[in-house]
Amino acid sequence: MRAGSRTPPWIVGLGVLVAVAAVAPLVVKWLNNPPDQRMVDLEVYREGGAAILRGAPLYDVLTQPPQLLPFTYPPFAAVLAVPFTLLPWKAAQWTWTALMYAALTVAVLYAFRDLIRRAGRWAPVAAGALVGATAWLWPASDQMRFGQVGFLLMALSLADCCARSARWPRGVLVGLAMAIKLVPGVFFIWFWITGRREAARTAVLTALAAWGGAFALLPADSRDYWFGAFLQGGDRTGAVGGTTNQALNGMLAHVLPESPWRSLLWLVLAVAVALLGLRLARRATIAGDALGRPGPFGGTDLTRAAAAGPSAYTLLLAGVAITGLLSVLLSPVGWMHHLVWIIAVLGALAGDGRDVRRCLLALGVWLYYLTPLPWRGAALSGREHALPVRIVGRILQDAFGLAALALIVVLGVWLVNRVRTSGDHGERTHGDARVGTLTP
Repeated sequence: MRAGSRTPPWIVGLGVLVAVAAVAPLVVKWLNNPPDQRMVDLEVYREGGAAILRGAPLYDVLTQPPQLLPFTYPPFAAVLAVPFTLLPWKAAQWTWTALMYAALTVAVLYAFRDLIRRAGRWAPVAAGALVGATAWLWPASDQMRFGQVGFLLMALSLADCCARSARWPRGVLVGLAMAIKLVPGVFFIWFWITGRREAARTAVLTALAAWGGAFALLPADSRDYWFGAFLQGGDRTGAVGGTTNQALNGMLAHVLPESPWRSLLWLVLAVAVALLGLRLARRATIAGDALGRPGPFGGTDLTRAAAAGPSAYTLLLAGVAITGLLSVLLSPVGWMHHLVWIIAVLGALAGDGRDVRRCLLALGVWLYYLTPLPWRGAALSGREHALPVRIVGRILQDAFGLAALALIVVLGVWLVNRVRTSGDHGERTHGDARVGTLTP
């Protein structure tokens, strides 16, 4: 849209209607799940808040049978969960659902920035359709099923890394995400290796401030976490060998029995993937910065690639998406629903929609993650099947994690090379780009 133009309210309303219509079947389905299987992670958060209110040890509480899930997050997350504890269970479910899809909308606006802008005055409708399309991805659907926090963490990270210029000190939102759950801490490394050193320092200071405040309020629980629950790692968060664990550690656990050798192999693979992945994330990001505006940046300064044309922003987003995938693959446990970072991958691949080959690849990735391939693979892995079938089953059981590994290379090598050889490097398609806002 041109500078100064305003979208008619009825088009905005139509966009909201499209999104609501698309996600409504998911909401109805999962909010009518059996009570003992409905939003079990939200129940974990609420139990954490309840423990604070009644003064119970935070890391001793369990949810109601049959789940019996412990609280696994830093104490700061439990403090944020207190308001949901005070709400009736039904109200908490609906409030959490609204917040989840609001966070998904923010993530979609960043991930598909240039594609949405091409819709002109119909941009709200395009955004609504994309929210609906991404909500049906298997990882995204599981976010709704379990009442997870992944949409929020992704939205905070994308906003901090991809906003043109921020009214907040850049790094604060990643710091808050780190304070809630440790895995977004990989974006501290991304900030650092891509030259955004001020943002990296801000992220760490923000997380430390949040954890320090939680320690002042909950000193015993903070000690229990940092010297107890945190050190237990995957053993506390669930079955490492479960099909839903698509991290490197889970993929190894699917084929190898637990042993010191398996742990050593995981460590070697994790280091190798981290080095390769971070190198490719840096490559994509620096390439995007090179296509953007010259001059230093950091803190609240304008991020060059985010302020430039679609090519530069695509590469910035690719670097962020690679880092998001690494946050899942390198964790001791990376559940399927943590792979909502596929949404950022789709946005980077699609770009502004002008490259047909990229759009077809994005469509293929979207279709791939619509289906529960790992569960189908697990069903084929039983001993009642012939050996060739079991081998195929084992591969399919790791389908999401293996595809995430492949996508890191696709984004960091193929996409970077393709954008570099395209002819729109200097394009400035949106001279009216606003700064100082949460808008992408």
